[in-house]
Amino acid sequence: MRGVASSPVRDLLALVSQPEVISFAGGLPAPELLDVDGVRAAFDAVLSGPGARTALQYAPTEGSAELRALLAARTSGRGLATTADDVLITTGSQQALALLSTALLDPGAVVAVEEPTYLAALQGFALAGARVVPVASDDDGVVPASLERVLEEHSPALVYLVPTFANPTGRTLSASRRAEVAALLADRPTWVVEDDPYGELRYRGEALAPLASQPALEGRAVYLGSLSKVFAPGLRLGWLRAPRELRARLAVAKQAADLHTSTVDQAAAAAYLTATDLDAHVAGLRAAYGARRDAALESLPSVLPPGSTWTDPDGGMFVWARLPGGVDTAALLPAALEHDVAFVPGAPFYAGAPDRSTLRLSFTTHSPERTREGLSRLGSALGQVFGGS
Repeated sequence: MRGVASSPVRDLLALVSQPEVISFAGGLPAPELLDVDGVRAAFDAVLSGPGARTALQYAPTEGSAELRALLAARTSGRGLATTADDVLITTGSQQALALLSTALLDPGAVVAVEEPTYLAALQGFALAGARVVPVASDDDGVVPASLERVLEEHSPALVYLVPTFANPTGRTLSASRRAEVAALLADRPTWVVEDDPYGELRYRGEALAPLASQPALEGRAVYLGSLSKVFAPGLRLGWLRAPRELRARLAVAKQAADLHTSTVDQAAAAAYLTATDLDAHVAGLRAAYGARRDAALESLPSVLPPGSTWTDPDGGMFVWARLPGGVDTAALLPAALEHDVAFVPGAPFYAGAPDRSTLRLSFTTHSPERTREGLSRLGSALGQVFGGS
């Protein structure tokens, strides 16, 4: 565990649990938009039907055949042809990262990541003893020239990317860059891991096919999906799509980790997906979250000090901001908490030298009105530091 730091997001969740605090720290779905009635009905159906006892029994490591087929169809509908045999159900997509680290990374192996990137992935790679090398990014996602340099100089075993509405920046890898990245990785002995928990939460523009659908990546790409952002994060249901040989190795790693993901939760998810129009539910999430994103973006010019910059995401959950003057946002967090508002300082999202003037704001949890109120509080806290209003 030496060198593996605790997640500041997890730590902050304990600090900001009071109802008076407006938190932009965790990437949490809005609780009032969780389909409690639909989930309850799904569990009722599973536990009152003829298969009730089966749903409480041990199950195959690969996961429920019914759920795998449903998730494969949904993945295919997003532009990545997938069959049930391609899918392994995981206990959240976070477990998929852990399994991949176990199966693909020896201690000292190199992992290339977009800079900045999902901090729990950084934790997982550190726990595996990997050496993480950053790849530069800009408004269009990972920079191909930087990726090419890293590939040539470090020969990474694995490249980890969140190409669509990235955590923490909200950026999306453009269509042209997806093709460039695929071309750079073609014919290399490097695995590409595409983490896509946010891809269905698009509020503007046309959907892009997953990076893993690029023909040049066939046989070398692993796609990670999640039900946490569109269904229920507390059930911890995710999945991975991988080439057959690797999927078999990952199943063995999962056997050693937890035997299988919760049988009853998988059965309830399958019942829910069968009985519910998930596309309609996601459309409702898009409408609600899009309004919340707009409220955040409309507020930021009057909240952040002059000279600040921030991303303008087409979807997802996050806005990434940079403050002027080289200020360390971790030092600003106590002042924000005194105003009953929270954010995540940006430094932990960096594999290399961090830009400490950055911060992440999650805009999905609160209504537009409460989002504006929370950002107003943040503006007051920042005003004390920067001498503004």
